[in-house]
Amino acid sequence: MILSNRFRNLLLTASALMSQSVDAKTADKQKQNATPERPNIIFILADDMGYGDLACYGNEYIQTPNIDRLARTGTSFTQAYAGSGISSPSRCSLMTGKNSGSTRIRDNFCYAGGIEGLKINPRGDTIIVHRANLLPEDTTIATVIGTAGYRTCLVNKWHLDGYDPGSSPNHRGFDEFYGWTIATVHSNSPYYYPYYRFHGDSLINIRENEHDAHVRHNTEISTDDAIAFIHRNKDNPFFLFLGYDAPHEPYNIDDTSWYDEHGEWSVNTKRYAALVTHMDYNIGRLLGTLDNLGLRENTLIIFASDNGAAVMAPLKDLNCGAGLKGRKGQLYEGGIRVPLIVNQPGRVPTRQINNLVYFPDFMPTLAALTGSSDAVIHDTDGIDISPLFFGENIDTGSRYLYWEFPGKQRALRYGKWKCVTVKSDAPLELYNITEDPCEQHNLASENPKLVKQFDEVMRKMHKPSANYPLPGEFDKPAKSGKKHKK
Repeated sequence: MILSNRFRNLLLTASALMSQSVDAKTADKQKQNATPERPNIIFILADDMGYGDLACYGNEYIQTPNIDRLARTGTSFTQAYAGSGISSPSRCSLMTGKNSGSTRIRDNFCYAGGIEGLKINPRGDTIIVHRANLLPEDTTIATVIGTAGYRTCLVNKWHLDGYDPGSSPNHRGFDEFYGWTIATVHSNSPYYYPYYRFHGDSLINIRENEHDAHVRHNTEISTDDAIAFIHRNKDNPFFLFLGYDAPHEPYNIDDTSWYDEHGEWSVNTKRYAALVTHMDYNIGRLLGTLDNLGLRENTLIIFASDNGAAVMAPLKDLNCGAGLKGRKGQLYEGGIRVPLIVNQPGRVPTRQINNLVYFPDFMPTLAALTGSSDAVIHDTDGIDISPLFFGENIDTGSRYLYWEFPGKQRALRYGKWKCVTVKSDAPLELYNITEDPCEQHNLASENPKLVKQFDEVMRKMHKPSANYPLPGEFDKPAKSGKKHKK
């Protein structure tokens, strides 16, 4: 959407006035240290990790002792959902508190407008694509938490800048940023052993990885950045968003020693499992830092994945999808149901719960936990689920949870029911997820009135978008574009 200069000025003026109104409160809050009741928050997000990849979620192959310990001493959710079936819209949903029927970014590529750039596809072709990006008027979790005096930092993967260099995390609410951006393609190339990396707006070099050397793995680099941020802010309340790349393809890690004894496994299977275990090891380093600094009881940790396992993942060998139907890129359970673990010693009880929660819930939830200003939260599609973190029970199932890939797929969850289609020209399917979590028995023909009701709800949940017009206005998304000629 293109905004007039006059409208942009009005937005900036309103933002400045709002900032003045909360400055006094923020100044007072900045003097306060984190406490168990107003904790530091660390949100750890894995990339393309399946619902069944963790031992604490039933995996019998992959070693994840540190994440398992978080689950064993905290609360794990069995019906938690990502914001979408792929990265950018899922992260946009998480960061803005809106579902994919109303977010700024609703697919990895936009169907109209956006900024043109280059992408290398899995076959090695460089193609021209268009992407949307978060705009200055989009409120992020970091913007909200910042009003409570928290120091905010995003490490590694953002994926919401499109091809706009000015849309990096440090220009969208975060005080600090260490990682890579879409806009600068080579900033995370080669994947997992990068030579270039952003520190704010400065592009620095990882000298050890010069000339494609595989010395410092990106999971290690990201953890080092996160630990350094914690050390600098040990006396201030902070919000750290740690977006690991693991175990996103290409499955690139040299050390597979955890799994070398499995001679029957393919190289990719070993590397996939090693990426998960290596991430778990580094999460252990992070937890050790909190313990050593005496911050553990004052820090709430949240762990999740941005969507389900990818089609390239060893779904059958390692049971990454835990038997759920579908995968990354689809709105079946295997594409959007994700592990979610919350842990804070002394406050979060040890339990496993099946409440329906999803990514839009985190903006109101983290705002409540940090005492952030309500004045900066607009039109969230989520609810405050923080009582679930601390042993209470609230009804989260008597509401509609909605997802879409505009004009392609859509899904709605309400209580035990899920209505879904993964093809634009296919009829809606209906499943009783309580009795049939793997979506094997389509009940649409037996419940036509219910399907019609859900169809009407989904149509209302879709909000118009310049980048994602309704079917018929544009025949094909821009991502189907031509190969780039060098």
